[in-house]
Amino acid sequence: MNSLEQLTTAAQADFLAAADAAALENAKARYLGKTGQITELMKGLGKLEPEEKKAQGALINAAKQQIEAALTARRDALADAQLQLRLNAEAIDVTLPGRGRAPGGIHPVMRTWERVEAIFRSIGFDVAAGPEIETDWTNFTALNSPENHPARSMQDTFYIDGNDSTGKPLLLRTHTSPMQVRYARSHQPPIKVIAPGRTYRVDSDATHSPMFHQVEGLWIAKDISFADLKGVYLNFVKAFFETDDLQVRFRPSYFPFTEPSAEIDIAFGSGPLKGRWLEVSGSGQVHPTVVRNFGLDPEEYIGFAFGSGLERLTMLRYGVNDLRLFYEGDLRFLKQFN
Repeated sequence: MNSLEQLTTAAQADFLAAADAAALENAKARYLGKTGQITELMKGLGKLEPEEKKAQGALINAAKQQIEAALTARRDALADAQLQLRLNAEAIDVTLPGRGRAPGGIHPVMRTWERVEAIFRSIGFDVAAGPEIETDWTNFTALNSPENHPARSMQDTFYIDGNDSTGKPLLLRTHTSPMQVRYARSHQPPIKVIAPGRTYRVDSDATHSPMFHQVEGLWIAKDISFADLKGVYLNFVKAFFETDDLQVRFRPSYFPFTEPSAEIDIAFGSGPLKGRWLEVSGSGQVHPTVVRNFGLDPEEYIGFAFGSGLERLTMLRYGVNDLRLFYEGDLRFLKQFN
């Protein structure tokens, strides 16, 4: 056996003896590294005559290829062994019952949303939905809140890049009242509609969120009065809270899009909230300017509007005292409603 055969055999033996990747790399360095034996033999070719150099170079290259093949084979064997160890450690007993996924549930605010829609549909109201990015005109001006109107300061909102057709900036709607304008301008009276949806304002505390939900209601016809508003809302809260043991009262207030305007309060006759008046909605007779912006004649048509926070209704229904709990994603809290 010549020296190259001995070298190849020794390299193969060292590679097979390597117990892990680190030991294998150390063995490789002895033969194929910068100062390895094969490398040193290659460097020595420069001292030989051309013919001898050619013949010896071929032999060294053949030995090098065999050593590299042995190295690759050992690397693959070590990798396969490592993988097998990992597979054995992570083995799954296929006879065990599957974990599966727990069934999802409806968010409490969405439960309220669906409940409100069902109640108002049952008394003849349509349900309208529209864009959450609104124009200045539909969100403010058409609702009798022109530029510099003090009521705008109560509805700080989020403006976005881009302008409407009049050059005014677009914004995230501060209420769902713009849908009253959009719906009324595309339908003929009598108009009975609610508009539930997401709204946005720069607010964040225990009773306010930058994103929240509202339901707006509108009834426009030739002979609608506050008596109709009281009847509709009383019917709604009795159905929503599933009790006849409550009262409704109207408290004078101000909103730019209604005149006269009133806050609606309710009081339960029993339960933990017994006897307390709780604000649940703003309301009023639709302002003549707003009726005109609907494309209708305020001398001929009259009606009422109201707006209620869905989170507020949810908090009262389930006895929740901090609105932020709805959006923290705590499953311990959310599972109570499913």
